[in-house]
Parts: sequence; C-alpha cells; structure tokens
Amino acid sequence: MRWEDGRESDQVEDRRGFGGGRAAIGGCGTLVVVLVISLLTGVNPLRILQLVGGASGSTDVSAPPSGGSPQTGPAGESGPEDQQKKFVRVVLASTEDTWTSIFEANSRHYELPTLVLFTDATDTKCGLGSAAQGPFYCPIDRKVYLDLGFFQELSQRFGATGDFARAYVVAHEIGHHVQQQLGVADRVDGLRRRVSREDANQLSVRLELQADCYAGVWGNRSGRLEPGDAEAGLKAAAAIGDDRLQRMATGRVQPESFTHGSSQQRVDWLKRGLESGDPGACNTFEGVF
Repeated sequence: MRWEDGRESDQVEDRRGFGGGRAAIGGCGTLVVVLVISLLTGVNPLRILQLVGGASGSTDVSAPPSGGSPQTGPAGESGPEDQQKKFVRVVLASTEDTWTSIFEANSRHYELPTLVLFTDATDTKCGLGSAAQGPFYCPIDRKVYLDLGFFQELSQRFGATGDFARAYVVAHEIGHHVQQQLGVADRVDGLRRRVSREDANQLSVRLELQADCYAGVWGNRSGRLEPGDAEAGLKAAAAIGDDRLQRMATGRVQPESFTHGSSQQRVDWLKRGLESGDPGACNTFEGVF
C-alpha cells in the first residue's frame, strides 16, 4: 500500500503521553474475552469493562485535562509507534478526502471526525474506553478511539498482516462516522430499543457490515492500493468475524448472538465496497428501512 507520501490529517488527538491507563482489566490480550462476553450477553463491551474495572477497584484511567492539547506519544519521533501514528494520520486524511468528495457530490457536508490515540484505557463520552474492546467509534463525541497495540494484536493473534489490514480497521471505524452523519446510526438505535435482543443483534450486524462495505469504498477510491492489498484487507475482515472469535474463545458458535457478522459476511461486504467504490452498493438495511 502506498502511503508514505500521503497528506497527514491534523484531526488526530494523541493521549498516549498522559500516563496512567494501566488497568487491571488488561490490554489488547483480553480482546477476545471481552468481545465474546458481549456477544453472549448482548451487553456493550464498554459496560463490561466498566463493571470489571469497578469490581477490581484498580482501574486507573488518565485522560487529557479539559481543553488540553494533543501530546506526542511515549515513543521517540523515529520510533515504531510514531511510524504507526504517521500511518494512521495518512489513512485518516485519505478517508477525509474520499468522504468529503462523496458527500459534496450529493450536496452534503462531511464533518471531519477526530481520531484519538490512547494506551490501554481512556475516558470517552460513551464511557470508559479500553484497548481490550478493540478500536471503536463513539457517536456522542464523534471520535474514533484506537490503541496502536491493536495492530500488533491483529497481526500476531489473528494473522492479518499488511498495511491495508491496518488501514481497513481505521476505515471501518470511519464508516461508523459516515453512518452517524447520514442518520443511519440514529435510526438503528431507535429500532433496537423496540425489538428483542436477538433482533437488536441482527440490526447491529447490519450496521457493522455496512461499515465494512464503506471501508471497501474508501479502499477503492483511495488510489493507494497495490496488488495484494485487497487480499490483506479481506483476511483481516475474516479474522474478526463473530463466528471465529466465538470459536477461539469457547469452541462454540452462537449465530443468534452475533453483533458484527460472520467472517464470510464481513469478507463479502468489504469486497462489495472494494469492487464497486459505490456507497449505494452498501445497503445492508434493505427491507428494514
């Protein structure tokens, strides 16, 4: 993937230099456990982490002071984490260009999201955010949260390597911001409050699959993909399917508890976006609204 010469976004807030955040609930290594508990119970991963942290009495979360400016991360400017940060900034800038263009073509304004880098845990307007839940988007403050350690987790634990595998993770979360901008997320939230847990889970699956497709749309339009990149992204999508995560953690698969979609579903919708480059091809809510 060609990214080294790309424009870097200035919408990145770096909280890694504020210390703290070493919670007894763990870091990226507990990702699978937290996700599976969420899948089985239907409880938001944020809430699970808050409950665990509260029970242990040892959760220590440090966030930037109100109004504070972003800080440089703990690694030196030439360190590997700063290369990762540059990568994230370039990918984020590319999503900004892509979605601004798409929105303008439809006479809409695209509001640039902020991406927050943190270590282990941080405060968000959606509650406690932890690396254990993986990257996530908070619709209340309209920010994407990412612990760079997830990229290592993605590679070592899930076998998804390559630049586009990492870029897909960022682009997927930006896909949720697009949904928020279009009003899709609010409509889904309204529906989820009126249906059973199983039906609510299925709505969540549709939301996640659409974000996968939107990530593919960005990949198609970015102009930065090279041979083999698409395959790397598809492998990453397959690696974090609900069925694979459940099988890794418990040895069993419970489709009724899926909230993100099976590996095959995630691959199919990412591929649809990659091949079409058309957000209109990402309607996972056909027949719903």
